[in-house]
Amino acid sequence: MEFNIDRSTFLESVQKTLGIVERKSTMPILNNLLLKTGDDQITVVATDREVGLVATYEADVVTQGDITIAARKLYEMIREIQGERVNVKKLDNNWMNVTCGKMEFRLPGIPAVDFPDVSEEEGVVYSRIKSGMLREMINKTYFAISTDEMRISLNGVFLKIERGAIEMVATDGHRLSIVKMPLDDGADIDIGSGGIIIPRKGVGEMRKLLEDEDGIVDIGIKTGVCILKKNNTILKMSLIDSDYPDYEKVIPTEKGVELVVNKEDMLHSLRRMGVISSDRFSGVKIQINNNKMVLSSTNTDIGEAHDEVDVIYSGKEFEVGYNVKYLIDAVDVVDEKEISFEMRESQGPAIVREAGNDSFKCIIMPLRL
Repeated sequence: MEFNIDRSTFLESVQKTLGIVERKSTMPILNNLLLKTGDDQITVVATDREVGLVATYEADVVTQGDITIAARKLYEMIREIQGERVNVKKLDNNWMNVTCGKMEFRLPGIPAVDFPDVSEEEGVVYSRIKSGMLREMINKTYFAISTDEMRISLNGVFLKIERGAIEMVATDGHRLSIVKMPLDDGADIDIGSGGIIIPRKGVGEMRKLLEDEDGIVDIGIKTGVCILKKNNTILKMSLIDSDYPDYEKVIPTEKGVELVVNKEDMLHSLRRMGVISSDRFSGVKIQINNNKMVLSSTNTDIGEAHDEVDVIYSGKEFEVGYNVKYLIDAVDVVDEKEISFEMRESQGPAIVREAGNDSFKCIIMPLRL
């Protein structure tokens, strides 16, 4: 195997695999990416057996072949090389030679025959969806995905389609983020009647794949697998086989105390409160009265913080405590200049929305301070 390729293209191809390859694995080959040549192109493959990526790139192919190479070391080498064209050649002893100008690297490889199969599923029916819409939905839910491995059903986002709208949900038991958007007329995306749960790692790779540009991507679901196709890249993700909890039960039905506040003013004030937070304490107390929101945080290990933000509110005075990081995460993803912040007494949850837009809401449970 031998090929020549633009350095920037090769760097991009290897970088895309870094979030997928295993850092520590009982199978050393999962630390590697698979390189194989075709007609005037190379194919780069990475997998951890749960998430797989297959991408093709233009290259001048001299001889056909394949090999698996440590992804992170290859990335570091290409990153430090200076030059426009890179020559890659497989040697007889399953080593790989990388040359650019006067610079030469050699890396030991593992035969490609031992690499897990990441071929595209047969018989998958694909539907088209706007890249920008899917990216926005992921950005507004990803932060709320649980990392508790004991609650497997919460370790991803729940995706369902109902009555001409697509809904994405994430929760860790302390906060719940929901975004719902209408589908274009004629759009027909089939993900089953019960919805699907896409694992956290897969969602993270989806977000990377969608961040470059707007346009259209193809999505397909089949037998526990979700596949996303964009341009020259295929992302294949095993779905979580579990029932998602009935999250609608925790959405408040009674109206709370709603106030309107400038997003940037509240976000910066919350971040100032966050300076006082630590692993042991991350609470912020919020008092509202006469068009003022007073934020305060006291941490005996670090210090105290106090701030005020102008709001539109003229109701009675009261105060509630929240996890400051949860509030920052929710406010940060709001796209509008103003947010609607709905609070409740008696340990009721808060709701963060975009002012005048109900497509996104984040429900946050209070803290006893």
